[in-house]
Amino acid sequence: MSWIDICDLSDIPLRGARIVKTAVGCVAVFRTDDAEVFATSDRCPHKGGPLSEGIVHGKKVTCPLHNWVFSLESGEAQGADEGQIATYATQVVEGRVLLDASALTTGVAAE
Repeated sequence: MSWIDICDLSDIPLRGARIVKTAVGCVAVFRTDDAEVFATSDRCPHKGGPLSEGIVHGKKVTCPLHNWVFSLESGEAQGADEGQIATYATQVVEGRVLLDASALTTGVAAE
């Protein structure tokens, strides 16, 4: 894996998200109640809703447009909804959030 430093953990609010612009599009980086960090594509496959503006609950996010729910761990839609969003590996090291750039086309991300 090729890790890039994207922000301080405190830059992502609890139960919130922040956007990282990459060569594959915007990546939403989420922080749960337990301060776990997950990264997914920012667009809902249903109608393209910005998942970074959705509601984070447990290890899931609800799309703000039509309430589709996705697992932050697997990217799979939950319940009766069908679809999947891309997920990206993250880790927190000494309070810094790192994103695995190997899944991104150029390996470069900009805040």
